[in-house]
Amino acid sequence: MNFLGKIFTWWHGATIGTLLNSWRTGEHVGTDAQGNEYYRAKKTKDGAQERRWVIYDGPNDASRVPAEWHGWLHGAFTDVPESHLPPAKIWEVDYTPNATGTADAYRPAGALEQGGKRARASGDYEAWTPDS
Repeated sequence: MNFLGKIFTWWHGATIGTLLNSWRTGEHVGTDAQGNEYYRAKKTKDGAQERRWVIYDGPNDASRVPAEWHGWLHGAFTDVPESHLPPAKIWEVDYTPNATGTADAYRPAGALEQGGKRARASGDYEAWTPDS
């Protein structure tokens, strides 16, 4: 992304201000499998909750934050998530991005993009009437 894009847009990664703030007042804590970088404030005021933030590697989309890092961002635990992760289960799948609003979004057979015609109701459906 060009320099002006970094100054004026926030939806394609961090702005220059966020990057400078991360470098100046933040401490890099870790990076997840998708390349998102996680930071916390070097200094906190007495009694204040520690400030934590993420710099996305690509478009800003909250669904790209894995569950374990989401818990860390919201203060569920103090250590980095790698120390709290259980071993991966065999049935777990890798992350897939949210496809809403894209060409890859799910569109059932009755969707307008698929022609707008849905299958007729079969015999297992009975319409409700207020008289019954």
